[in-house]
Amino acid sequence: MIPGLTRPDIARIHEVIRPYIRRTPVLHASGSDVGLGPFPLTFKLEFVQHAGSFKARGAFTNLLTRQIPPAGVVAASGGNHGIAVAHAAQRLGIPATIFVPTVSSPVKVEAIRACHAEVVVTGDRYADALAASEAFAADSQALQIHAFDQLETLLGQGTVARELSEQAPDAATVLVAVGGGGLVGGIAAWYADTGVRVIGIEPVAAPTLTEALKAGRPVDAPAGGIAADSLAPRRVGELMFPIAQQHIERVLLVEDEEIVRAQNRLWESFRLFVEPGGAAAFAALLAGRYEPAPDEHVAVVLCGGNAQRK
Repeated sequence: MIPGLTRPDIARIHEVIRPYIRRTPVLHASGSDVGLGPFPLTFKLEFVQHAGSFKARGAFTNLLTRQIPPAGVVAASGGNHGIAVAHAAQRLGIPATIFVPTVSSPVKVEAIRACHAEVVVTGDRYADALAASEAFAADSQALQIHAFDQLETLLGQGTVARELSEQAPDAATVLVAVGGGGLVGGIAAWYADTGVRVIGIEPVAAPTLTEALKAGRPVDAPAGGIAADSLAPRRVGELMFPIAQQHIERVLLVEDEEIVRAQNRLWESFRLFVEPGGAAAFAALLAGRYEPAPDEHVAVVLCGGNAQRK
């Protein structure tokens, strides 16, 4: 475990950010409700968090625990992190500049603008926006708020598990979508050495952690697919990678069409509307990529809902 990212650290941060975030609810169900076996099933509804995703937790952690310069903050994002930083900055009265790639959903770009942040659209992918934001930070002296490869970000995202462990104390397995790894890294840090299995789920078109685990280090991976605006950062974070090696049981891959099917099933069964990245973890369960034991309590994090239903 990396220093500063333990259960007590995450619990402490949860107290710091609690006045600014929602304690998102859970939905207790059964696998039979979605056409699977009758195992206990819990959904953590993180897509109803402020700014539409778990990212608000990391954003507030950064802004409340780091020294903010007069130039404010800058972030690069496929969309959700940018919305979260813009939301947190607006609430705290901090100037914010957000760099997003052209692949970002117009819905997400408009949500950033609605928080009165400065938006710069540049490059085709997240990595391009990140490079531009780093150049801006060096020139302006604004504080860089990294979407996933930052201790404060990991601590904030770990508070999802802090809540889930109280809301579903009997959960044996937690399925979590993987992009840069901030969410799954924070969750795995919380559940480390508890016996709870943490399993990462990635799109086939953006296998960042899968490729990193094969190589033994973070490496560039394909960055495409239906969830490219939330789960395709090119490579997984350096900080979370040792956590993944030690505390994530495995990583499973899902196809784009399986993600779409998961979105549709969540709507049909529960009237839950999530974006593609938000449905990726459930897609692994619905498609049989992960097959629980008959009485295994499975928790699934539905991590984002910033999309427009057609």
